[in-house]
Parts: sequence; C-alpha cells; structure tokens
Amino acid sequence: MPDLPAPPPGPDEPTRLRAFAKYSGIAFQMLATIGGCAWLGVWLDGHFATKNPWFTIGLMLFGVLAALYQVIRSLTQES
Repeated sequence: MPDLPAPPPGPDEPTRLRAFAKYSGIAFQMLATIGGCAWLGVWLDGHFATKNPWFTIGLMLFGVLAALYQVIRSLTQES
C-alpha cells in the first residue's frame, strides 16, 4: 500500500506556530531574567563576602517578580 502524502496545513497552522513561538519565547525570557538575577546575587554575595546570602535571596525574589510582570504585560497586550 503506497504512502499517502500529508494533508496541506489548515488555515490555523500559522496562528498555532505563532502562538507556540510567543509562549516559548516567554518561557526563555523568564528563565533568563531569574537566572541573571540569581547569578548577580551570588556574585555580589561573593564579592562582599556576606555571611548570609541576602543579595541572592533578594535578587532572586526581584527576578521572579520582574519575570511575572513581563509575562502578565506580554499576555495582556493586544496583538
């Protein structure tokens, strides 16, 4: 039995790909924001030789809040 060719993409195929790209981009943006803040916090704790990791904790909390703000802002934009 011969293989049948794949059906042509439907009219909603570009919309699905665009949504996938948007949401995966948001995930990488969150990862970069939180990771960058965590790295900076660890570096500051090492640079100032702090006894407790207050810079790491504070900047990670700031990174999570900033990432959530970016996600909410990008999801509520009309486009």
